[in-house]
Amino acid sequence: MFFLNRRVIAALAGVAVLIPLLSFVYWKQLLQQPLPLSESMIYDVKSGFGAHHVMAELNAEGILPDTWPLKIWLKINPEKAQLKAGEYRIPAGISAYELMGLLTSGKTVQYQVTLPEGLNFSEALQLLQQQEKLAVKTRDMSIADIMQWVSGKSASAVEHHEGRFFPDTYQYHKGMTDLQILKLAYEKMNRVLNDEWQKADQAALPYSNAYEALIMASIVEKETGVPEERSRIAGVFVQRLEKRMRLQTDPTVIYGLGDRYQGNITRSHLKEKTAYNTYRINGLPPTPIALPGRDAIHAALNPLKEGELYFVARGDGSHKFSKTLQEHNKAVRHYQIYKRKQNYQSSPEAQ
Repeated sequence: MFFLNRRVIAALAGVAVLIPLLSFVYWKQLLQQPLPLSESMIYDVKSGFGAHHVMAELNAEGILPDTWPLKIWLKINPEKAQLKAGEYRIPAGISAYELMGLLTSGKTVQYQVTLPEGLNFSEALQLLQQQEKLAVKTRDMSIADIMQWVSGKSASAVEHHEGRFFPDTYQYHKGMTDLQILKLAYEKMNRVLNDEWQKADQAALPYSNAYEALIMASIVEKETGVPEERSRIAGVFVQRLEKRMRLQTDPTVIYGLGDRYQGNITRSHLKEKTAYNTYRINGLPPTPIALPGRDAIHAALNPLKEGELYFVARGDGSHKFSKTLQEHNKAVRHYQIYKRKQNYQSSPEAQ
C-alpha cells in the first residue's frame, strides 16, 4: 500500500510539473503562430494608445484572436508595452510576438514627396499641401512666417523665399507637417549651395556672393532640361554679364508677370519694365525664379565659356548655340520663323 502511494505521489508530482510545462509550451506557441492575416494591412497607433488598448482593438477586428498570451508576455516584459505612435504595415504571417516588436520599433510607414527642379515656391507649396498623409500647417501662414519658421531666423533676418528650397525626394511619415519638409529642403539647399560655392573658382565668376550664383542657377534650371547643356547655358549668361550685355531670358520675364502669364509672351511683355524683365534691366534679377537642382548650381559656378553669346531653342528641348549675332540670326530664322513661332523669345537677343 505504501509502495502504491509512493507511485501515486510520484505520478501526481510528474503531472504537477508537466501541466505548467505544457502550458508554457502552448503559451509560446500562441505567441509565435501566424496571425489570421491573408494580406498586409496598415494599422495606425494613435498617440496615447497603450498596448492593452491596441490589443483590444486588434482582437475586435479579428486580427488578434487571443489577447491573454500577449498580456502575460507584457507582464514579464513591461518595457515592451511602450508603443510608438504612427502607421505600421503589418505583414501577413506575422506572429503576436513579432507584432509587439513592430509596434514598439518606431518603424512606421514611410511616404515620399518629390519637389521637382524648376518649380517656383508657390508651386512647391501647393504640391506639399496636396499630400494626403502630410499635415498642412502653411495654408494659413504668411510667406514671411514660413521662412522664419524654417530658417529659425528673426523676422528682420529672413531671406527671400524663392529658390531657397532644394528640389529632391523627401521621406515622411503620417503626422509630419509640410513645414518640416520645407525645413529639410531649406537646410539641404544651404548645404548644397555652400558646398558648390566653396569648391568654385569664385574669382573667375561675376558673382558677389553665393546668392547671386543661386539666382543664375535658377535661370539655368528654367532655360533647359537637357543636362549636358546646363554649363553651356550658364556660360552664355556669364559671358553676357561680363560684357555688360543684358541676359534677355524669357523665364525671368514669365516670373515677373506672375499670374498674368497665360502661356504666351507678347511683345508688350518684353517691353514692360519689371524687376525681373531681363530684356529691360541690367544684370541679374533680384531673386531666384525657381528651385534649382545641384546640376544647375554646379553649372552656374562652373560655366563653359567658349565665346558663345546666343542660343535658340531647336524645338526638341535642346538649343543651337552661336558666337556671333549673324550666326544667331540665321539660327533664329531656321528654328523660329520657319516654324512659325513668332512672338516667342527662347534666347538672348542682340543688344
